[in-house]
Amino acid sequence: MKIAVTSKGRTLADQVDPRFGRCPYFLVVDTETLQAEAVENPNLALGGGAGIQSAQLMAEHDVKVVLTGNCGPNAYQTLNAAEIEVVVGASGKVRDAVEQFKSGTLSSTQGPNVASHFGMGADAGGQTPNQCNRGSGQASSACGSRGRTNDENMNKKPPTEEDTTCNASCSSRRFTEQS
Repeated sequence: MKIAVTSKGRTLADQVDPRFGRCPYFLVVDTETLQAEAVENPNLALGGGAGIQSAQLMAEHDVKVVLTGNCGPNAYQTLNAAEIEVVVGASGKVRDAVEQFKSGTLSSTQGPNVASHFGMGADAGGQTPNQCNRGSGQASSACGSRGRTNDENMNKKPPTEEDTTCNASCSSRRFTEQS
């Protein structure tokens, strides 16, 4: 089976990158032979839409599963539409993540596990999660949410131009269960 793993480098010995749309590389791996092809991510520096474009790139490489640390709503929706299984929570070395997937330790998710623009956080030059309402369940006028709550942002389809052009001015915090 052909799968892709978000990676910080070009080899199976490199670390899994926790960001789907903004990882430096996708390692396309044959799970039977462990042959890997490093695909440089051309969407790394996009101001918006990196997750969507990266999901389309995975469809072009005919992968069946993506292993990553985190996946936002727009990327998840695009991967799901392309019938690509999404597995979040991968970490450590790419080779170990592939083995964990093969052994059943990692399994597919039923939805995104982070808010839009997660990969544009403090380490990418944006605000820290504590400086932004998105992902908090609160309504926010930042980043194209136009006063919608987090749940409304997760369910709107497709993303608008305003949503995909929000750049490093706003970072998103991890989703938390709402009480």
